[in-house]
Amino acid sequence: MLRENIPTLTLNGQGKDQRQAIAEGAWLVHVLSTKQVMNSLNAQLTQASTQVDLEWNLTQITALDHIGAQMLWQTWGKKRPPQLVTNPAHDSLFERLEQVSKLRIPIAPKPRLTRIMRLGARMLDFFEHLLGFVALLGQLMLDIARFIRHPLDGPWKELSANVYRTGFQALGITALVGMLIGVVLSYLSAQQLSTFGGDLFIVNILGMSIIRELGPMLAAILVAGRSGSAITAQIGVMRVTEELDAMRVMGIPQGYRLIMPKVLALALAMPLIVIWTDVMALIGGMIAAQIRLGMSPGFFLHKLPEAVDLANYWIGLGKGVVFGILIALVACHFGLRIQPNTESLGQGTTSSVVISITVVIIADAIFAIVFSNVGY
Repeated sequence: MLRENIPTLTLNGQGKDQRQAIAEGAWLVHVLSTKQVMNSLNAQLTQASTQVDLEWNLTQITALDHIGAQMLWQTWGKKRPPQLVTNPAHDSLFERLEQVSKLRIPIAPKPRLTRIMRLGARMLDFFEHLLGFVALLGQLMLDIARFIRHPLDGPWKELSANVYRTGFQALGITALVGMLIGVVLSYLSAQQLSTFGGDLFIVNILGMSIIRELGPMLAAILVAGRSGSAITAQIGVMRVTEELDAMRVMGIPQGYRLIMPKVLALALAMPLIVIWTDVMALIGGMIAAQIRLGMSPGFFLHKLPEAVDLANYWIGLGKGVVFGILIALVACHFGLRIQPNTESLGQGTTSSVVISITVVIIADAIFAIVFSNVGY
């Protein structure tokens, strides 16, 4: 870079007596992009901006582009200084900046009834989701009817693979959480029961709470967070990579080969996971009862059938089937609605888990109301 092309700004005078600023060199973007030059100019421009009634002489500038003119314009406070001498060839740049500064961008008026409009948009979005969910459920019924009519042509490999992924691979986490919940519930119950001398009733509390409520709910929440999110992410990735479009082009029914195996797999696996969670939670409760109350596991198992009616066991299994179907349907619904971008994939997976757990809790409340007089 030639020395005469380096942009400089010279202030004549000392201290507050500086009365003239002389700009020289080429004020071009490729020259100004040099860090050393930019730091030096910024220091000089900052010092010049503090001076009042400064005379600006720009006749020594050999080349000037919009970036260089913008730097000077910002130093002047977005208006021409009273004492300014420029090269006539550069006047057009400052005239353009002056015209732009006079423009006023109109501020759009705020829309009226903003809250009502947002509420309406959410209601429309809710009904859109509800319509899509009903359509998915109807298609599932048709696919199950086809599967019953032609079982040999069914997607058995997909079904077994989904049972393995959603059922067998979930046994570890459900066993750990179930046992810990059993231990905690047993300790808390034993502490209160021992105060009133009702140690034997710990079997009733653990049996009813775990077999009828906590077992199915714990299994459903864990499966919704683990398997439900995995189903949504899998279908969403297939949307992003256009595999779903490829299936449609090849004439492969998405519902029959993709949705139905996942729903049936969870409907089959969830009752088994519920039984497994119940057993592990009761084992944890027995261990805590023996430590806290000195109650032997043999006595606990002997009193359990008397304390818990068999109907509660069937209600728990029925909850497992319903919860599994709901989790799979919600996961597939949000997976099919994911747009072909990574942001939508993350949002869809999060919404799937939240809505799945919410739907499970609502279904559990309905079970509690419908079967309020059964099993007690």
